[in-house]
Amino acid sequence: MNRSQHGGILSRLITIVGVVCLVVLLYLFRDPLLHLAGEFWVVEDPLARSDAIIILSDDNYSGDRAARAAELYRMGLAPRVVASGRMLRPYAGIAELMQHDLEADGVPASAIELFPHHADNTREEAEALRSLVAQKGWRGILVVTSNYHTRRARFILNRVIPSEVIVRVAEARDVDYDPGSWWHSRLGLKIFFHESIGIVVAWWELRNAPHAALLAPIPPLTH
Repeated sequence: MNRSQHGGILSRLITIVGVVCLVVLLYLFRDPLLHLAGEFWVVEDPLARSDAIIILSDDNYSGDRAARAAELYRMGLAPRVVASGRMLRPYAGIAELMQHDLEADGVPASAIELFPHHADNTREEAEALRSLVAQKGWRGILVVTSNYHTRRARFILNRVIPSEVIVRVAEARDVDYDPGSWWHSRLGLKIFFHESIGIVVAWWELRNAPHAALLAPIPPLTH
C-alpha cells in the first residue's frame, strides 16, 4: 500500500468517525435541540395600548386565541376586539364562533367587531385586514394568533400592513402545540412542519415586499 492510498483510507476513517460522533451527539441532545426548534416559531412583541385587538382566523377547538384576546382586552390594551374569520356558510363563519367565545370570556358585545372574509391563508387575511385598518384609520393594532403561528404571521403582517401602522403580535397558548414536546404528538409534528413550509412559501410570495418600519418607542402603560 503506497502513502497516498494510506492517506485516503485514513481520511475516510476520520470522516466516518466524525459523522458517527455527530449522530451520537444529536441523539444525546435531541430533546433540547427539538425544544429550541419548537421555540423558534413562538414570538411576542412588547405589548402596548393599540387601537384594536385583532384575532386571526381559524382559532382552535378550545378557543385559545379568543381567550388570549379577551385577556388583553381586560388588561385595557385596546377598546375593541376584531374577530377576523373565514366564512363557513353564506350566513355564518368563524368570526361568529369567536364572538361567542369572547363574550363568554367577558368581552362585551359592544366591544366586538366581526370581520368575515374569504381568505384562504394568512397572507390573504392580512391583505383583507389592511383594508379594514385603512378604513378605520387605526395607527396601531395588536394581533393575536396561536403561539406556533406568531413568527410567520408577524413576517407577513410586517410586509402587508403599511409601515405607518404599528403592528404588534401576541401569542396565544395552544393546547395542540407545546414547544417543549411537539415531537411527541402527531398533531405537534404536523403543525411544526406546516409552519416550516408556510414560512418558506410566505417568504417567496412576499420576497419583493418592503419590510415595515421598526416598532416605534413604546410608551409605558398607564392605568
